Amino acid sequence: MKRIGLIVPSSNVTMETEIPEMLRRHAAKHGTGWTFHSSRARLHTVDVDSLARMVNDGERCAAEVADARVDVVAYACLVALMSRGAGAHVATEKRLGDVVLEASSRRTPIVSSAGALVRTLDQLGLKRVAVVAPYMPPLTKLVIDYLESAGTKVVDSISLSVADNLMVGRLDPAALPGYISRLKLDSVDGIVLSACVQMPSLPAVQQVQDETGLPVVTAATATTREILLALGLEPTLPDAGAALGAVASGRR
Repeated sequence: MKRIGLIVPSSNVTMETEIPEMLRRHAAKHGTGWTFHSSRARLHTVDVDSLARMVNDGERCAAEVADARVDVVAYACLVALMSRGAGAHVATEKRLGDVVLEASSRRTPIVSSAGALVRTLDQLGLKRVAVVAPYMPPLTKLVIDYLESAGTKVVDSISLSVADNLMVGRLDPAALPGYISRLKLDSVDGIVLSACVQMPSLPAVQQVQDETGLPVVTAATATTREILLALGLEPTLPDAGAALGAVASGRR
């Protein structure tokens, strides 16, 4: 039985549903077992100042989940780290790892959603992507700049302009295929269907991948992939897109 530590924004209602659902599918396929242990950092409005305050609360959250002697910690806020500039996930993952080590006397893998998305796109060879994000356009631009600084070109994007983080969690994933139809996909290698850990997307991931014939990744699927890799487990499970082993069948 593996213990998963989650650090999430206080208004997040998505990562504690999508990650457990994906790991339930992994358990059904591979026989693994999981428990989940969360700590929350306050966040209501998705703006730069609020995100900065939330990131500064990360050390408290890391110490709390360390008390459960977790096997891996997922720091699930993507744009909060990306707003701090290129490569910010590297220092944050190290800092939180040091906090967990001090609190538990155990060196525990730290996975940030920002780092997971960057690394997953690189490992899958997705160098030109289209992006769907719920943010106001200036925050979407921060995500684009972050991905491009890591070597992935964002060819086209959509900003849904939802500032209230709780409302982001109420967005309907059934609408995502319609947003994808508005993107320029002719020259992309893949799609980032949700560049946000709060915007629900799992029900649409495989549908969009099957309909477009392009690899589809989200913040949540990339985070789940890295949780599995950090635990030395096979990162494959059904109906969750390219990050978790489902190969696109070719563009239609």
